[in-house]
Amino acid sequence: MTTETKVSNKLHVTNSKEENVFLQKILTHGELIAALLSGGIILTTWALTDLIPYAAWVVLHIIAFIIGGYAQAKEGIIDTIEEKELNVELLMIIAAIGSAAIGYWTEGAILIFIFALAGALETYTLNKSNKEISSLMELQPEEARMIENGVEKMIPVSQLRINDYIYVRAGERIPADGKITNGSTSVDESPITGESIPVTKEINSDVFAGTVALNGSITIQLTKEAHETTFQKIIEMIQSAKEEKSPAQLFIEKFEGTYVRTVLISVAILMFLPYFLFGWSLTESIYRAMILLVVASPCALVASIMPATLSAISKSAKNGVLFKGGVHAESLSQMKAIAFDKTGTLTNGTPEVTDVYVHPDYNEAEIHEAVGAIENESSHPLAVAIKSYSLDFLEKSQFDVTVKEMKTVSGKGVIGFIRDKQWFVGKENFASHKNTTEHFYGTKASELAKEGKTIVYVGLNDQIVAIYALKDTVRKEAKEAIAALKKRGIYTIMLTGDNELTAKAVAKETGINDFVAECLPDEKVVYIKNLIKEHEKVAMIGDGINDAPALAIADVGIAMGEGTDVALETADVVLMKNDLSKITEAIKTSSKMNRIVKQNVFFSLAVIGVLIVSNFFQAIDLPLGVIGHEGSTILVILNGLRLLK
Repeated sequence: MTTETKVSNKLHVTNSKEENVFLQKILTHGELIAALLSGGIILTTWALTDLIPYAAWVVLHIIAFIIGGYAQAKEGIIDTIEEKELNVELLMIIAAIGSAAIGYWTEGAILIFIFALAGALETYTLNKSNKEISSLMELQPEEARMIENGVEKMIPVSQLRINDYIYVRAGERIPADGKITNGSTSVDESPITGESIPVTKEINSDVFAGTVALNGSITIQLTKEAHETTFQKIIEMIQSAKEEKSPAQLFIEKFEGTYVRTVLISVAILMFLPYFLFGWSLTESIYRAMILLVVASPCALVASIMPATLSAISKSAKNGVLFKGGVHAESLSQMKAIAFDKTGTLTNGTPEVTDVYVHPDYNEAEIHEAVGAIENESSHPLAVAIKSYSLDFLEKSQFDVTVKEMKTVSGKGVIGFIRDKQWFVGKENFASHKNTTEHFYGTKASELAKEGKTIVYVGLNDQIVAIYALKDTVRKEAKEAIAALKKRGIYTIMLTGDNELTAKAVAKETGINDFVAECLPDEKVVYIKNLIKEHEKVAMIGDGINDAPALAIADVGIAMGEGTDVALETADVVLMKNDLSKITEAIKTSSKMNRIVKQNVFFSLAVIGVLIVSNFFQAIDLPLGVIGHEGSTILVILNGLRLLK
């Protein structure tokens, strides 16, 4: 049974999300506290060995056994009964009890402590990674304003049906997928496409649940029911991806039962067979069986992996890369292809003014002052970028730049009066109504548009007097990161919801191998699955809600630290400082960790093999077996800690 299944079995269905979260915290903290308390008792008992009576020493060990081993013993017994399959939990408990039965209480308690701590950390990691569904659900409206026979009424979203009409006011989140039948607005589609620049939506335009109508009220005719929306599919895809088991996990589950059965059968045989076949005494046979139970326990194997993994995770965290689990630290260096989101990942996520052209017959400072003052009244991302660009001109202005009669024309732009002059800021045909193809900027606008830039036009007296070109600029480290990955033989591809021109420009600037434009969340998942078929091991790097399904389905999901909560919770790795160059460093650490883990595993297995053979030939006694077993454990731990250098 997997850790996920075990935890889900513990978390029974509850009546509220708060109650379930409360239970998750109890499980996580309870298991961790029990493991640490058990370890503390073991350490205290060892320190007081010569100062307390033997009976008290034994009682303290029994308490450590109960506190640290209760959860694992209960889990092992229940799983064995339910699954009708032996497991490592059961073997660890038997090995610990066997150690105590022949007088080696401390060794048995340490086995319990290590295994309990590993289980607590697994539960904690799982509970942290399962929060994204709750975060997503908070973005989905529970009620919609339905229009029926000309009358508005609020109804639960679950009651909406195809062809129903709903009314969405400016600033509200759209509750269901549909087409606009009346009105126009700018829609923030970042939850779906991940793009920071709002999209103008007019009559017959498609709109999606979970997106926000920014500056205009609209009437929508529904085209999908609530459970079929694009937003709902994102949630379902994350759930589905989280439930899929990796080949490595399936192998471990299969190996677990076989390993336990083999050890227990060997112990049972060794307890009696030498007595009948080789003339051993019954006491000697049982003694040798107990030694086998101790030396064959997976303590050394667990220690082979955990210290190296924790060292790699710690080192990476100091460098700004957060791994959510050891499996991801192990997998990262195996990636053959990495897919990137564009906005907020390869780019900074917010538009900036890159080019400005001002009519030579007009005062440049006056234009920047006027446009900056008008855009200061708006929260639109393009307006914020232009205002930031014009800030110096506004601060140095000696004139009154108070905006009067400010008016927003949905989907077109804004109008404002400054010192009795009427200014237009927005689309080309909005800034000037003259039907002419001759402008002072010539072909500059079309050239800039081909570079993937958004053009904002400024009109005065029905003439265009300036143009601003804006673009979501590429991160400084993106080009270096892509080059370093390609040097390692890793295939790179960009999956973006943005248009072809913008995607092509960013791909060219970063040097990425390939790109796919106008890619919706479900399409990203399809491309990731295809990449997995072609390259076997694929990572996905993103920052938005729309990236979450692809992050979940990829072998390793990587989120930017400033990304959405859903992306951060869904991802397996987080770039805390949003520095793409840290990816190559993390891959190097992952490679070194895997080398150390292989060294440790081979060494520990070799030691176990030698101890088992030596035990059969009666060449070692229990103390020597314990020294060999625990000594190998200490050595592999020290080897794993080398990564901290």
